[in-house]
Amino acid sequence: MELIIRNVTNQPIYDQIYSQIKAQIIAGQLGPGEALPSIRALAKDLKISVITTKRAYDELEAEGLIDTVAGKGCFVAEKNLDLIREQQLRELESHLSAAAELAKHCDLSCEQLHKMLRILSEEE
Repeated sequence: MELIIRNVTNQPIYDQIYSQIKAQIIAGQLGPGEALPSIRALAKDLKISVITTKRAYDELEAEGLIDTVAGKGCFVAEKNLDLIREQQLRELESHLSAAAELAKHCDLSCEQLHKMLRILSEEE
C-alpha cells in the first residue's frame, strides 16, 4: 500500500490518508480481508503522529470500509457494493451540482447542459 502525504495542500493529513486508502479499496487495489499496516507502523513510515493515523483508520471503520480485530489489526472489510455505490452517487451529485451552478453562470439552459452531457457520454 502506497500513500503520499503532501504538506502543501489544505487537506488535513488524516484526511489524506483516509482518502487514499478509501480510493484504493474502491478501486480494488486493496481486497477484502487484506491486512492494513498497523497504526504504529504506518505512523512511523509516514513520520506522523499515531493519533493522526488512528483518526484516519477510525473514519474508514465508521464508513464500513475496514474492520478492526482486537490484537490482530485492521483489515479491509468485505465490500458492501451498496455502500460503495451510494458513496459514488454522492460524489456524482456533487459534481453535477457544481456543473449546474457553472452552467447558470454561463447562461446555459438546462437543455443545453443535457445536450453537452449526452455528447460527452457518447464520446466515451
